[in-house]
Parts: sequence; C-alpha cells; structure tokens
Amino acid sequence: MRAFQKVTLAAAALFWLSACEAPKPPTAEATPDPAIAKVETGLAPSTQVPGEPVEAWSLADRMAFHKVPGVSIAVIKDGKIAWAKGYGVLEAGKDTPVNPDTIFLAGSISKPTAVMAALRMVEQGQLSLDAPINDFLKSWKLPDNDFTKQKPVTPRMIMSHGAGLTVHGFPGYAAGAPIPTVPQILDGAPPANTPAVRVDKLPGESFRYSGGGTTILQLAMTDVSAKDFPTLTHDLILGPVGMTRSSFVNPLPETNRANAATAHLTDGAPLPGHSHTYPEMAAAGLWTTPSDLARLALSVVAAARGDTGAILGPDMTKQMLTTQIGTYGLGFDLEQPGDGQVFSHGGSDEGFEAFLFSYTDGRGGGAIMTNGQNGGDLASEICVSLAAAYGWKECAPEVRTVLTLTPERAAQFAGDYIARILFIAL
Repeated sequence: MRAFQKVTLAAAALFWLSACEAPKPPTAEATPDPAIAKVETGLAPSTQVPGEPVEAWSLADRMAFHKVPGVSIAVIKDGKIAWAKGYGVLEAGKDTPVNPDTIFLAGSISKPTAVMAALRMVEQGQLSLDAPINDFLKSWKLPDNDFTKQKPVTPRMIMSHGAGLTVHGFPGYAAGAPIPTVPQILDGAPPANTPAVRVDKLPGESFRYSGGGTTILQLAMTDVSAKDFPTLTHDLILGPVGMTRSSFVNPLPETNRANAATAHLTDGAPLPGHSHTYPEMAAAGLWTTPSDLARLALSVVAAARGDTGAILGPDMTKQMLTTQIGTYGLGFDLEQPGDGQVFSHGGSDEGFEAFLFSYTDGRGGGAIMTNGQNGGDLASEICVSLAAAYGWKECAPEVRTVLTLTPERAAQFAGDYIARILFIAL
C-alpha cells in the first residue's frame, strides 16, 4: 500500500480542479471494442416473458423516452477497462456533450467507496471492525438505549447495514440552502432536513439499509484522523486507485461545473441550481466518472487476486467480499448469479442515477451514470444490453411466467393502491 502525504482541503480541491479543467482522452486503458454497437442498439426490458417478442431499443431512443439527457458508460472486460463513452448532453437545452471525463453524482455508490477507505484505516490500526463505534467518535456520540446496552453498534454492522440504525437516505440540500454540520444531521437538528439517526432495534439482528449509519462512520473517520473527509478519502482511496476525476468535495465548486452533469427531474427539466449538496458525503456525496468507478472495481479485483500492492490485504478483502448480513458484505452488495461472484451497488441522488457492478475475477463489469431521475430504469435496460453483448449472466433479464387468474382469484387482489415515491440518496 502506498502512503500519501496529508494535504489540506484547499490543496485537494485544487488538485481535483486542475484535473477537471483539462479533460484527458477517454481512458488510458480504452481500446476499440466491437461490442459497443451491440450495447448501443440492444437495450431491452429487464423483465421478459417466455414466448413474447422482445423489442431491441437504441440507447438514444430510450434516453429520449426516459427524459434522461446524458449518460456515461465504462465497461470492464478481462481485468481492464475495455471502453468508456459519453452520450447526450450535460444539460437539457444546451449543446455541451457528455464525454468520458464528465463527472456525475454517484449517490450511494459513495458508500462502498467510503467503506474501502475505512477498511484501510482498520488495517492501519485507526479503526476496529468490531469495537463499539462510540470508541472512535469524539465530536458526537451515538446515544445509548436499551438496544445498544444489549449489543453496541460496531463499524462492521454499519458497513453491512445491520446496525439497527434509522434514516434510509438523504434528499440533499438545494443550491443556496443552509448546510448543516454532520453532528446536526445525526441529531436531526436545524438546518438538517432529515430525522435524527438513532438505533431503534437490536444491532446485528437483521438487515436494514441506513445512510444514517454511513454518516456516523464518516464522522468516526474524520474524528479519528483529524482530517476533513475529502482529504481523507483522497489520501486513502481515490488517489491510490487513480480516481483522478473523483472527489467528495461538497458543494461542487463553481469552477468544476464546466464538465459536470446537471441534475434533471422526472419530467426532464434541469434541477434549479444545477445539483444538490450532500454534507452526508460518505453516504451520497461522491462526484466521479464511470471510468473512475471502474478503477475502483478493478482495485477490488486486484485485492481479491492478492496482487502485490493491492489496496487492501487478503484478510480484509475476504471479509469485504463475504456476506455479513442479508446480501451485503462490507460496503458492497454481493451476488452469485450462476457464473461467479459479483459485487455491486446502485446510487440515487436528486436528479442522478448510477449503477456499478463487477465480477470478482474481473472478467466483466460496468459503471453507468446518468443525469436524470428516471435514469435507474434506463440503466437497467443498458445492463441487459451489456449482458447480451458480452454473454454475462449478471444483468441478464429476469424471465417471468405469466399466470392466468380466474375471476375469483383476481378478485382477491382488487382494491385501491397508493404508490409512495421519495427521491433520496439510496
């Protein structure tokens, strides 16, 4: 592992800004891939019915259908980035195109990125996976109650969403709105716009996704290191992995917007003020590109292989890629799709949707980032296209059989249904 000299937040921001001002070629690893055309013309529903015809869609048509003005894709093949490409525009009604260096908010893909930084701190002896989280918190403490007295919350529980903590996700803060401190967020104190983060069931008992928990981890990391979060994560993960287009700096500096995607609402209209700010950086605040996310995934692949100089050691990597609770390891969701383990994570911030996945052996994977609130549906369709183009079982469409219900059976499902939708960082 490489040691990185501590830099100030201003220096870290300037380093990132200089990279943003001078876009590079798509990626040093990029090589022409004949599958690109198949990906661009082979979008299809993620759920299909046997015997029914499946229409193949073009990426351009589906971007228009979903009202998503910009998309960026990076594809992993045979342990390297095979290609990266941008589509559409940074902002609807304007002409600046998306390219592979365009930055997007990653939503909750921030979480596994932050967790990998935290795991490096565990290896360095600054944190412990199984000690009480309050042992590492200095500026704020998680209040004790009957649940925590039975079993304290630990970093391992937080990283795998098994800590019994509240607050699923965060809506972010509109441009110009007051920004709370992390302790204010955790206590639900003004100007925070979410409730207090608390334990309301027995830690370790069951899975429940908690961006609130990840925000507690963020505070523990900064309290222990005495570094601000953007500097800390640059030193521990972004720099070593080579994610030169990535930063947790929030709000996005004005000078970074020249090649930054604008968030768009469900109707395709640009979000006023460009994008929301996420002081809950570890949970939702990563600005990045698909190519940088692919580099993050490849660093996991290298660690899983036990490569010399890998970002994490063999024991820590094994724990990260071992199911802890539910389907989660440490930071990543884990799957066995039939042809090898896959680690993945989705992301949803106001006006942005993203998805990252990779086979643990590096045979394939992809990162998809969009600047539209409907981008999750589009990303699912792109995933189906990727699976078909490369022969991957991961992202292949789910096949469902249509059942014919008798009138009596159908009557059992009759009634009024209410769909409750809240766009938050997932």
